[in-house]
Amino acid sequence: MPRTYRIILLSDSTGETVTSAAEAVASQFPDMDLDIAMHPFVRTEARVRESLALVEDADLVIYTTMNPEISALVVDTCDYAGVPTVPLLDPVLQAFENLEGKQPTGKPGRQYTVDRDYLERVTAIDYAIRHDDGLSAEYLKQADVILVGVSRTSKTPTCIYLAYQGIRAANVPLVPNQEVPESLLEAMESGVPAVGLIASPTRLSQVRRHRLKALGNPELVDYAETREIQEELTSARLFFEKHGLPVIDVTRRSIEETAAAVRGILAERKNR
Repeated sequence: MPRTYRIILLSDSTGETVTSAAEAVASQFPDMDLDIAMHPFVRTEARVRESLALVEDADLVIYTTMNPEISALVVDTCDYAGVPTVPLLDPVLQAFENLEGKQPTGKPGRQYTVDRDYLERVTAIDYAIRHDDGLSAEYLKQADVILVGVSRTSKTPTCIYLAYQGIRAANVPLVPNQEVPESLLEAMESGVPAVGLIASPTRLSQVRRHRLKALGNPELVDYAETREIQEELTSARLFFEKHGLPVIDVTRRSIEETAAAVRGILAERKNR
């Protein structure tokens, strides 16, 4: 029977940083049986003791905290139990300190401060949600980028993910046997960057069939037919080539990877 490794994550804030790091590393060890417990907002001694009550049963503790006293208590508690610790942010903090010799503020969760950047992210999220598949030229001209593609190329979730990063992303579907919306062409002519999204016919067919089944519309055969999808993709590629749009193949990309590729395209465009 395979062994289960118990890992405790501690954070003095929401825990997103330490969780993301742990999940990223864990994905490199798919055969390991992991039991990961996350404890956010660990900012007091009482909270440390509560979170580490069962530390003797753990194999590893990974933590992020800006308070040296809390950090010391975590290390001392784990050392006493014989459990190794990883101070996730310490190497990065030290590297920043070495740049100019400045000390960190020591305040947890500063990345979540309600400042201008935060408000811009909220605005971008509202933009993505309220205007999904919005086609008016006025709306599209407000976008930082427009994602264009046939159905089921992850346009909407990518827009929402980009919105969380403060990017107002619009999406325009390319519909079979319909002209490309004039509003899209008008927005592109005004200087709004657009990115084409494609995927393999096989992948799109699988996703569309699943979608039809979920919606209870299995009779819409053409929508999920590989031959029809190939024609859609050919038409989409011709449109992308005609207008010089950069293209991202999302077949094997996660939404996060697609969003990162979009941001890279925007950065290149900005640096021209």
